[in-house]
Amino acid sequence: MRALLGQLAIGLALLVVAACCWRLQAPASIGVGSPRNVAAAGAIALAWIGFTVRMAARRTPDEPHDAGGILVVHASQTGFATELAMKTADELRAGGKPVDIRGIDDVTPAMLAQATRALFVASTTGEGDAPDAATAFRQRAMRAPAALGGLAYGVLALGDRDYDDFCAFGRELDAWLRASGATPLFDRVDVDNGDEGSLRHWQHQVAHVAGTTGLADWRRPAYQPWRLVERRLLNPGSAGGPCFHVALAPSDETHLAWDAGDIAEVGPRRHRADEATHPHREYSIASLPTDGAIHLVVRQMRGEDGDLGIGSGWLTEHAAIGDTIDLRVRRNAGFHAPADDRPLLLVGNGTGIAGLRALLKARIAQGRYRNWMVFGERHSAVDRLHVDELVQWHAEGGIERLDLVWSRESATERYVQDRLRASAEALRGFVADGASIHVCGSLAGMAPGVDAVLRATLGDVTVDELASTGRYRRDVY
Repeated sequence: MRALLGQLAIGLALLVVAACCWRLQAPASIGVGSPRNVAAAGAIALAWIGFTVRMAARRTPDEPHDAGGILVVHASQTGFATELAMKTADELRAGGKPVDIRGIDDVTPAMLAQATRALFVASTTGEGDAPDAATAFRQRAMRAPAALGGLAYGVLALGDRDYDDFCAFGRELDAWLRASGATPLFDRVDVDNGDEGSLRHWQHQVAHVAGTTGLADWRRPAYQPWRLVERRLLNPGSAGGPCFHVALAPSDETHLAWDAGDIAEVGPRRHRADEATHPHREYSIASLPTDGAIHLVVRQMRGEDGDLGIGSGWLTEHAAIGDTIDLRVRRNAGFHAPADDRPLLLVGNGTGIAGLRALLKARIAQGRYRNWMVFGERHSAVDRLHVDELVQWHAEGGIERLDLVWSRESATERYVQDRLRASAEALRGFVADGASIHVCGSLAGMAPGVDAVLRATLGDVTVDELASTGRYRRDVY
């Protein structure tokens, strides 16, 4: 603002000089005070003012909006980091602080160099990977230290200790900021699977930055009571684990509100209805609100001792039809369908059919039929996880191209990544037509295999660009 006022003052001073020259000019002279030169000086002054105002209106994204503002950056895979970043921003605003909240794909080192304070909420996906939205920033900005000596920062790192590289991306981001000369406002806060104690510690630190006290603890939305209304085995006779279609109806129809791509968080119980557990379980929603129920695709998981997993066991065996299921919906904007009618490539395997099914339902309901589906399972005779629906939608024109890949029935194209590799020319053409790519399913094998084929076919630069612009999205686990 000071710079803007200074530039405007220069323009006004030029106008004053031009006016004075006009009064002193000799009519017959062609010198400094001639009408021609005076007019030129006035035009220059007016052009200067106009240029200054225009440049202020076209402030680039790299310029901070307010020197006293705080930059809040989120790097999210499933939407939880974004949710926490919004809460962080609200806390800062409650203390009267101006806030600029951005996804990490909208942040550059130049922007960070101009900021004085920044708070980062960074999730880790898979075995220590950065969220897809952070791929470009990680590869372009974090390869070497930047000049961030004027930045004070804090990092909230989200992760899960069940994975070996706990909070890896948050730790890597913290290390890069330190190496770049930035100063920590406080020690990095690591969060294990949404641990409320760690989140309260982060909130305490944010409140200190905001200059507030006594604010209410952050809490995740309360569970609502849903009712188990359907459970159907989808793969009888499969060599894989039993996989079930599960339908849950809400006690209140106002809870029938979500978008394709969102997540159902289930609070499972053990063998008895009154024996609740605390680690929630997440499942991709396979239906739309117009279906009147949340549909899930749940495979039974067993531990080394042979016992059923807490979540899958509760939903597929222990809970009876009609029992109450504790459930809450979490928005997952990072896996929502494109808002326009661009082509959509959907790739997945196994229970990943859930998220892809919802996206297809939404697209078909909107009359958007340029959909290419590549789905893989074991045997075509028994592992038909909603595959008959896919075949019907393809026959009706709701799916433009359908590729079904059966790993136990082919020696050359066993997996979805193999089919994509064999369809490289079609893949390049689909992406050239503006297609988005959505991948849902297993993190082990499928997701990195698909990513490798995309990079080999399209190139790293293109894939990173697709990820940073939201045209390459994943829901993998």
